[in-house]
Amino acid sequence: MYNFYFSFFNTEMNWQQLISNKRLGQEAIHTEHKDDRTEFKRDYDRLIFSAPFRRLQNKTQVFPLPGSVFVHNRLTHSLEVASVGRSLGDAVANALMKKHPEWTCSSNISEIGAIVSAACLAHDLGNPPFGHSGEHAIASYFLEGPGIKYKEQLTEEQWADITHFDGNANTFRLLTHQFKGRRAGGFVLTYSTLSSIVKYPFPATEAHKQKFGYFIPEKAIYERIAKELGLKRQGAGWCRHPLTYLVEAADDICYEIMDIEDAHKLKILSFEETRDLMLGFIEPKKRAHIIERSKEVDDKNENVVYFRSCAIGALISECARVFIDNEEKILDGEFSGSLIKQSNALTREAYNACVEVARSRIYRSRDVIDTELSGYKIISTLIQLFTEAVMNPQHTYSKLLLDRVSSQYEVDSLDTYERIMAVLDYLSGMTDVFALDLYRKINGESLPMI
Repeated sequence: MYNFYFSFFNTEMNWQQLISNKRLGQEAIHTEHKDDRTEFKRDYDRLIFSAPFRRLQNKTQVFPLPGSVFVHNRLTHSLEVASVGRSLGDAVANALMKKHPEWTCSSNISEIGAIVSAACLAHDLGNPPFGHSGEHAIASYFLEGPGIKYKEQLTEEQWADITHFDGNANTFRLLTHQFKGRRAGGFVLTYSTLSSIVKYPFPATEAHKQKFGYFIPEKAIYERIAKELGLKRQGAGWCRHPLTYLVEAADDICYEIMDIEDAHKLKILSFEETRDLMLGFIEPKKRAHIIERSKEVDDKNENVVYFRSCAIGALISECARVFIDNEEKILDGEFSGSLIKQSNALTREAYNACVEVARSRIYRSRDVIDTELSGYKIISTLIQLFTEAVMNPQHTYSKLLLDRVSSQYEVDSLDTYERIMAVLDYLSGMTDVFALDLYRKINGESLPMI
């Protein structure tokens, strides 16, 4: 049976090998579980009960953390992406089973929805406080700020890691790195879930617009996973795991559609603008029916919720179709771009319209810019202070600062790169609220007794 799957497509990647429940750090252990959860559902549960996942509730998505109007944070975004990812994965699994009826004896394909959902749940865990603003502050400190003096102490690959610091690579590190006192394998997730999270499977020296998939310490881990799953080599890196396209699509869908809904709640976009953007994904004949049905409800917010569900449903259906139509190309490592970019003209035009409005009206709104400015300042200050502290641990002030750092981070390493990475691990694990509070205390603006 296995030989059939390996030879079905004349390619280096095949579904039987790509879907593996082998766990990082427990490769030699085969435990019999007594409940009905699959290993991929265990991945999901392990993630959702973790401390890093809970901390996402105090990390900014786009808009400032909510006041009187609730908008999305990283936690709600991740939960919604996981929900969309499960639906998208299930749709693809069902379509694959119909396309290849000879696979009915295999239970692995039916697990695609669970794998994608777990990967979606974890995809933002490595993001530092204040999102992209935090990433830019970290990279800029070393490229343009005082941190440039450490360049001579690092290799080219190490320097690329810290000057291209990216939440995607940091997510893989968080999930797989053995921090001091912790168990081998990090979160001990399955190979397929871990591989599906990595959108950019190459090192920082090959980074495209800042994006890459893994830091130097985790390179060997990723390559071990890639070889086990039969991923195809591509230049200095690897081809994506096919399910990564589904994780990316779920993220893209939620990112744009939910930002539009939040913008309506904050009165940045009118009801009519929001309606037209969301219904742009629907064929004209169905669009008229949806508008007519929406008139049954007077509440504009409820109407937006209805329009949003229609838009997401249409996007899930179209992305699943693109994936199935391009299955062979994806498995051969020849598919380029995202599923949405390869979708039909109606979907592409509607999505591009949302992107344009988001760029011009949402991401450049005053509240968003003010949050980015504040976040940049906070992270810039913290990284400078803690980097100086780990480089000069004998100083009195350094000792005070380092007493704040958890023992799991190797701030006392003799290696410059490892000390810097320990600082980045510590900072990226902070919530926005924690980073702001620490910044105020360091600057004497907040004291415990006041």
